[in-house]
This record gives sequence, structure tokens and C-alpha cells, in this order.
Amino acid sequence: MKVPFSLATRLGSEDRFVIDAIHSGRLSGDGAYGRRCEGCAADYLGSGNVLLTSSGTHALEIAAMLLDLSPGDEVIMPSFTFTSTATAFVLRGAQPVFVDVRPDTMNIDDRCIEAAITPRTRAIVVVHYGGVACQMDRVMELASAHGLTVIEDAAHALGGRWRERPLGTIGDISAFSFHETKNLTSGGEGGMIWVRDPALFARAQVMREKGTNRSAFRAGKVAKYEWMDIGSSFLMSDVSAAYLWPQMSAIDLIARQRRSICDAYFAAFAEIIASGRITVQETPSGTCAPGHMFYMKLRDEADRDAFAAAVRASGVLAVSHYVPLHTAPAGRKFGRLVGQDAVTTRDSRRLVRLPVFYNMTIAQRDLVIDAALTFFANSP
Repeated sequence: MKVPFSLATRLGSEDRFVIDAIHSGRLSGDGAYGRRCEGCAADYLGSGNVLLTSSGTHALEIAAMLLDLSPGDEVIMPSFTFTSTATAFVLRGAQPVFVDVRPDTMNIDDRCIEAAITPRTRAIVVVHYGGVACQMDRVMELASAHGLTVIEDAAHALGGRWRERPLGTIGDISAFSFHETKNLTSGGEGGMIWVRDPALFARAQVMREKGTNRSAFRAGKVAKYEWMDIGSSFLMSDVSAAYLWPQMSAIDLIARQRRSICDAYFAAFAEIIASGRITVQETPSGTCAPGHMFYMKLRDEADRDAFAAAVRASGVLAVSHYVPLHTAPAGRKFGRLVGQDAVTTRDSRRLVRLPVFYNMTIAQRDLVIDAALTFFANSP
């Protein structure tokens, strides 16, 4: 494949830090590089507290634990998201309540949330799809009115902003991902949780360390560590944190490079977009996206599949995305949809993502553009 869909971000200095971590002899979690990354992330986000985790999924699982959910509790979320957004809460006995998404951003439709709130609702989970911000003013207003926790699934969103505020710092708890497909990676798998409330953050530290106060012990705050709460092994190894470290110091640089690729796609397809042949993700006024993704929505599923096959023949891998959770076997078993499915299923079937990655060459980018334009020229 001449142009893969994604390649893990690589700045070139990762090897040096990984080797240094290996030679330090301190390879497990909560090590020197982990603390450096957490400090850098905290400074970048500007508020709250952060902890590295072994994955974005595990960050969501800690968030769900912090809610002290009971069987029958409900958590509102979009159906158009990755399975981890739902399974984190299902594992705690809660029911995902799915609502439709907006056609302009594929984010949760804030106009559908209130109708889904019941006496059992505990939280609203928003997913900043592609790093484009949800309508957070309205979400926070609803949460305040009904006494609900807001969790930001910011897996795509590090480097994005909503009215000058970093995404992942608007709600109460946020989960980030450093999977190899994300803007920043810790060498394959990894994540981070952000917590606004200091008391909840202290509890998250315990949960991340298998339910023990080992972090306090290592800091000299207690004489011995012991079992304090529920938890699991959620720490990122220091080798992974060492890979992440140079990238954590370059969040905006990486976002600018990826945005430049997305901007080139927007410019190349401007006439096709204007004609209505395709639609693309909009970036609402007052927001800034980190260039995580570029997608287009074609006429229907057959048109989408024809496009993907045509560009693949030219050496370009373009892929679809989520199967709506409420239509999947587990979604039907564990959750329910409230309101209409006016956008989610229809648009998921016609959405295709183009390659976007930090180390993409201009030649690769232009090959993607040429392959796409050739398809549209032959399929007006």
C-alpha cells in the first residue's frame, strides 16, 4: 500500500528516551518519564489533575468507577462511538442510553439529550469526534440543571479547543487515548485520565494502582501501602511513557502538521463539497480541531464502498468507521436508543476516512487527493 490509512507518530527522538528508560532499570508505571508526561499534560491543559493509564479504555473504566454506579443506573452517550465508551459503564452495571448525533459534526446531538434524562440518569458522556468539540455550553447547562456528571471522551481531542478552553477540561472527568492511531502515541497503547475534583483525583490514583495507596507510599506520605478501594492495574509502563515524552512536548506542532493535511484535502475538494456531492465535518465557530481526522460522507453505502475500492486500486487505504452501538449485538443487549435514529445509521454507512498521519509526505498526500479526484471525475 503506497499510502496506509495511519502510521504511528514518530518525531525521531523517541528511541533515545526509550533506551534511557530501559537502562534506568525502572520499567514499571509511575516512573520518571510518566511523571514528566503528567506534568507536561497538566501544564498544557491548565487545570485539574492527570494520570497516565495503560489505554484510553482504562481511563474510561476509571471514570466509570469514580461514579459509584449501581445496576440500573443510566449513562447518556452517542451511539456513534467506539465500544469502550459504552463498555466502561456496562462493566459497572449501568445501562448506556444512546441518542442521535448531529449531521454537521457527528457529535452527540445536544438537542436529544434532555429527552433521554430519567431519574436513573447519572452522567452524560460526550465524544469529541475527530477532535471537533461538542456543543459544550448546552451540555454543561443540562448537566447542571439535572445534577449530572459530564465525562468527555477526548480520545481524538488532545490539542483541540472549545472557546479557548482545551477539550477535556470542560466536564468533570475526561479520558484521552495514546493509541498508535491518535495524534500522540505512547508506542502503541496508552491513555490518560483528567479529573477536575481533587478528592476524586486522589481516589483515581488509588484505583489506578490496583486499589492501593501505593502512590502515597512511594511519595513518603504513608508508612506502608494497603488495599483501599476497588481498582485494577491501569498504569502505563515507563518505557511507554518514554516514547510518549517527546510527543507530549510537541502537542501543538503535531496538531499543526495534521491540520495542514486536512486543510489540503478541504482545498482540493472544495468544488466537490460546494456542489453537494460530498459533505465533510464542520468545525463550529469558536472551536479548534487538532487535525485528528478527515472524513467525507458520500451518497450512500454503495457510493462509499465504490470510492474506497477505487482509491485502494491507486494504492490508498481509506476506511469506514464505527458501526452504531445501538445496532450491534452488545448494544441491543446492554443499552437502548432514545429518540430517533435520523443521522447515526444513515451517515455511518456513507462515511469514509482518508489517511491523515504526522509523518505523511507531500507525495503521499497528493496521491490521496489525485485518487479521490479521479473517482469523482469518473463518478459525478
